[in-house]
Amino acid sequence: MLAVVLGAAAGGGFPQWNSRAPACGAARAGQGAAKPRTQASLAVSGDGQSWFLLNASPDLRQQIEANSVLHPRGAIRSSPIAGVVLANGDVDAIAGLLVLREGHRFTVHATGQVLAILDENPIFQVLARDKVRRAGLGLEAPTTLLTPDGADAGLAVTLFAVPGKVPLYAEENSTAPAIVADGRTVGVEIGDGSRRLLFIPACAAMTPDLARRLQGADLVCFDATLWDDQEMIRMGVGEKTGRRMGHMSLSGNDGTLAAFHTIAVRRKVLIHINNTNPILLENSPERAAVVAQGWDVAEDGMRFVL
Repeated sequence: MLAVVLGAAAGGGFPQWNSRAPACGAARAGQGAAKPRTQASLAVSGDGQSWFLLNASPDLRQQIEANSVLHPRGAIRSSPIAGVVLANGDVDAIAGLLVLREGHRFTVHATGQVLAILDENPIFQVLARDKVRRAGLGLEAPTTLLTPDGADAGLAVTLFAVPGKVPLYAEENSTAPAIVADGRTVGVEIGDGSRRLLFIPACAAMTPDLARRLQGADLVCFDATLWDDQEMIRMGVGEKTGRRMGHMSLSGNDGTLAAFHTIAVRRKVLIHINNTNPILLENSPERAAVVAQGWDVAEDGMRFVL
């Protein structure tokens, strides 16, 4: 099984267009300690020929051009992209679907809640139904991934609920929405029969069920939006805590680093990193802390062979 990090940043990318956070300034200055990143997505393949995207970020066209494995190599109109698996209905997870509107055949896999978001918004009708199939997936239901011609791609996908909230645009009022594990935010598990990859770009809390699922995985790409829960407030760029936004923080007794102390994973990668997070700076003490605990910090173009 092969995996490529198409993008590693949270919504807005890095540097974010309207941010003067210290790391953004360093990235704009071309300092090697702060590498630019596009918005979070992975591409996974069982054979190196057919590829499945995990989330479709707004930066998808740029990501395709930056990764030759996703370039056309068949007919004059062709693509090795066989499908897209959506982990939630956030803008930075679904907007890239609009890039794939030029008549290419592929399948969008998602929960019923996320597919309903696409169904309710007429702009997604540019993905012609006779070309782009929408496949609803139940939770905890392993499903074989197929190529557009119906062949087994050698991979199975399982969606599982993780604690999260509705997308920001779906919040009905100023009251903080409940953090729930009902399928609106999911983790994605991809397996080839011997190896397991887990992609969890948004997670509000670690639960016993989630910890058990993570145990023994070959590769985990996990939510690293913020370093600490008050980060956005402290820097004066937001009024919400990380948890209010639906994300665990890396630090703290209930943070990601502490939660993984008892979870054995072959390789751990931090992804969906907000522009305010100091781990983006390679010379920061926060970066040193995560590396010391065995984590990789995702970069665009990073590749894995499982």
